Amino acid sequence: MKQYLERLIAGEMLSREDTHEIMLGITREQYNDCQISALLMGIQTRGVTVDELLGFRDGLLETGKFVDLDGYNPLDIVGTGGDGKNTFNISTCSAFVIAGTGYKVSKHGNGGSTSVSGASDVLKGHGVKFTDDPDVLKRSLDEAGICYFHAPLFAYGMKFVGPVRRALKFPTCFNLLGPLVNPCHPKNSFHGTANQAQMRLYVSAHQKIGDNFGVVTSYDGYDEISLTSGFKLVTNGFEKVFTPKDLGFNYVNPEDIFGGDTPEAAMKIFDSVLEGNATEAQKNVILANAACGISVIDRNLSIDESVAMARESLESGKALECFRKFVEINS
Repeated sequence: MKQYLERLIAGEMLSREDTHEIMLGITREQYNDCQISALLMGIQTRGVTVDELLGFRDGLLETGKFVDLDGYNPLDIVGTGGDGKNTFNISTCSAFVIAGTGYKVSKHGNGGSTSVSGASDVLKGHGVKFTDDPDVLKRSLDEAGICYFHAPLFAYGMKFVGPVRRALKFPTCFNLLGPLVNPCHPKNSFHGTANQAQMRLYVSAHQKIGDNFGVVTSYDGYDEISLTSGFKLVTNGFEKVFTPKDLGFNYVNPEDIFGGDTPEAAMKIFDSVLEGNATEAQKNVILANAACGISVIDRNLSIDESVAMARESLESGKALECFRKFVEINS
């Protein structure tokens, strides 16, 4: 570790192999908390590189649990978090809308870190019991169209940096790793980033990973399509700026998609969207994110067709049916 820290002090970048070995060393408890803190601070001060991020990813995947779902060709939909906007559970709700269209979703998530309610919080609130049992996960995909990976059950290496990250109280490169370490290594990903710098990092990372990806950021700092501003979407095939009007929606205000002050408040909004009782703004932000997720997994569809599919899934009750079946299987 001393050699790595000396290189960081000298202004050097670490290689993908370096951070891979560091991650393995962290899981073997070769380094103390002071050393890990210094490493994270050194990287954070100048910003993590693509290779450094991918090296940590390699180490987390190597020491974690893999679930083979290749036969399903699923999509992961998740944001990096850390935007500080405290929206309701937009990517989680969108995932069930996508599942209602017939596309398979293997969502990766955790409890909230910068928001009141993360994906795991809203699912747990409905009685969901998290599992790493491949048979249950596959049954969930077969019958509900979606399965959920609660990150701590799979990315074992994260627990070794948890105490340091909590003590530092500022975001580190590990805050960016969550969406990249889905335990089934899905070939399709729709990931939200909180700013342009994160977007560039993620696009480069996905290009090196070689998957079918979409990376989105809203221009006013949301790590998802918020409809409060225009947004940029980058995929393997195109890079395009959209406004809400391009998808057939009106602009919304930040308070329209606020998640509330408690997990219960966020869960109430989540339920209202799937049950058809939400406000127009809450409904539309889900349709926008689900549609863009659909357009990533199926490049033959126009954005208008994707919006129509998402709308039919939500308004017909198919998304709600997927959610109820998911809860039944996973409770």
